[in-house]
Amino acid sequence: MADRPFGFGPPGGGRSGSGSSGSGSGSGSSGGPPDETGGAGPLGPLGDPQQFADALRQFADLMSWQGGPVNWDLAKNVARHAVAAEGDPSVLDVDRQKIVDALRLAELWLDETTSFATGVRLAQAWSRSEWVEATLPVWSKLCDPIADRAVDAMGGMLAEDPSELGSGLPPELGEAFKAISGGLSGLGGMMRRIGGMMVGSQTGQAVGALAREVVSSTDIGLPLGPEGTAALLPAGVAAFGEGLSVDPDQVRLYLALREAAHHRLFAHVPWLRAHLLGAVEDYARGITMDAAQLRNAMPQIDPSNPEAIQEALSGASLFQPEDTPQQKAALTRLETALALVEGWVDTVVDAAARDRLPQAGALGEAVRRRRATGGPAEHTFATLVGLELRPRRSREAAAIWRGLTEARGVEGRDAVWAHPDLLPTAEDFDDPDGFISGKNELDMSELEAGSAGTPGTEGAPGPDGAEGAPDEDDSPGNGAK
Repeated sequence: MADRPFGFGPPGGGRSGSGSSGSGSGSGSSGGPPDETGGAGPLGPLGDPQQFADALRQFADLMSWQGGPVNWDLAKNVARHAVAAEGDPSVLDVDRQKIVDALRLAELWLDETTSFATGVRLAQAWSRSEWVEATLPVWSKLCDPIADRAVDAMGGMLAEDPSELGSGLPPELGEAFKAISGGLSGLGGMMRRIGGMMVGSQTGQAVGALAREVVSSTDIGLPLGPEGTAALLPAGVAAFGEGLSVDPDQVRLYLALREAAHHRLFAHVPWLRAHLLGAVEDYARGITMDAAQLRNAMPQIDPSNPEAIQEALSGASLFQPEDTPQQKAALTRLETALALVEGWVDTVVDAAARDRLPQAGALGEAVRRRRATGGPAEHTFATLVGLELRPRRSREAAAIWRGLTEARGVEGRDAVWAHPDLLPTAEDFDDPDGFISGKNELDMSELEAGSAGTPGTEGAPGPDGAEGAPDEDDSPGNGAK
């Protein structure tokens, strides 16, 4: 059994508890009567000079973002505010220790059901706000391609009709926009920043909603957290166990097994992280903006109030999939890979828990039922990129992994992850027995000889033969044990 190099300890760097929205204060409609004309613009009663000045300062702060197409500072503030609004207490030491102990025991059990050594270097218990902080770097990678289209669409609107910028807004605000942006010559850049604010606000709301439902760093099948950091959310674990009539310790340990199993797989399959995230990015590149929805939202937007931006965009997504062959291929590649990941995790966790946890069967079925009804990820991804993220055929994938375990043993089963071309395809899900008994193993020496077929390099084929994403600098390079 390999030594365990990871350390267990308190979370580092995350801030738990009361998230705060760094924007929106001072922009309400209270604080003075309307002016004589009875008009109150989106920034509040224009008759209050102090309130108007405060709103302009907030707007200038938001417009100063220089970090890319999405205002991720705004997205983080909105997400943390959404989490805090529902209550997000700090993780107590006793709950933190229970999570650490569950992950430690899970690692011992998994040693018997997979040939992959531990992929966990640090075990943590996160509040929902800490989950937001830890996962935002990956969200930015996934959402920036969408944001590029959003800001380009807004710039295009201005090019067609510069009056779009001030449509429905008070003249004073329109003049202030021009002053902040340096006149009409700077409106194009300002529109791009407003687009980044809009996407940042919508992303923040979606991530905040997801934080209230997830149970771990790998709950949605994608590696969202820092590499090598296994984490459970005590609040999410408790919510998952509600109504199951299962002892909370069993719930916690079962979910710890799933978290640790995901980390083992991502640590020992170097190309998998880039493959999954690359498939989402490939799909996102085919998304277009709904110009009509954007035009309808513009008159209602108060740039100093992220919540008002979200309300203006509610009811319909700004993003529309083009449904191109490239998008369909990316979606198939993603769904197949997710099903294979979830099916493998189901297989090794069920083998580890079935004789140790009396309610393992009920817990496994609860996970599958949650996945089948959409789970926490589906609506979030649909909001962000028009993509329903669901491993639709994880049961079929699990059947293949179980069959491979019986036919080839644990090491033979796990060896299939050595190269994407060895994995089952979507067509193999229709004939699991045929894949298990009839598919010849590929010659790895031939695969490694070709540069296009080397795992973890650009051009590496995916499980369905599609071209995969380039390897990431932070992808683990460990091989199977």
